Amino acid sequence: MIAITASQRPWLRWLLLVVVAWISLQFFFLARIAVMARVAPESTAFERSEAWRIATTQDALRWRQDWVPYNAISNHLKRAVIASEDDIFAQHDGVQWEAIEKAWAKNAKAELQASRASQSRPPKVVGGSTITQQLAKNLFLSGERTFLRKGQEFVLTLMLEALLSKQRILEIYLNHVEWGEGIFGAEAAAQHYFGKSAAQLAPWEAGRLAVMLPRPKHYQKFPQSAYLAGRTDIIVARMNSAQLP
Repeated sequence: MIAITASQRPWLRWLLLVVVAWISLQFFFLARIAVMARVAPESTAFERSEAWRIATTQDALRWRQDWVPYNAISNHLKRAVIASEDDIFAQHDGVQWEAIEKAWAKNAKAELQASRASQSRPPKVVGGSTITQQLAKNLFLSGERTFLRKGQEFVLTLMLEALLSKQRILEIYLNHVEWGEGIFGAEAAAQHYFGKSAAQLAPWEAGRLAVMLPRPKHYQKFPQSAYLAGRTDIIVARMNSAQLP
């Protein structure tokens, strides 16, 4: 039996408090996700942080977001986003393990190079994010890239997959993902860029929106980007093979 000294007791109490707080936080997240099976989330952590940033840096808050149900979003957009962001979304359990392995290898290499170069700033953590992982991050977490945040993202991803259907995950994702400065969700994006509803998007329009997702603010400023046009053609060609949930 291991004896605990008087000097160790305060540390053990703090450790116990940290563990209890972490477990309580997970139950809080679990309850929030369970509610999302029936009730659409009004906003995400990322949206709230963006609203604050815009409000403090601009004279007026330019914001567009309109929740629309799954059936009111063009299947072209659903297929385009899956083809562009997560091609086996309907099959995996929330994580693409092969992509995670590659990301960990890349992170380890970056850390080694940083240590050899004596860099004071840690390298950014790269992750092979699925649609579910992106939703977990946007709903609850900050934008920083650390191993601790990635670990929490992984736990949240498993919760989302366990409590929500794939269709519900995609519905929430498409209604809250960013498509430009203050532009969130498929309906707001369709109206802003094409002057039509999300239900009316044509294949090329859907493909273009899907390609914007990794860098929406950049492509909003540079809509004539050659990469954007070329990548859109590739995604449109892949859309028919994308499986919807």
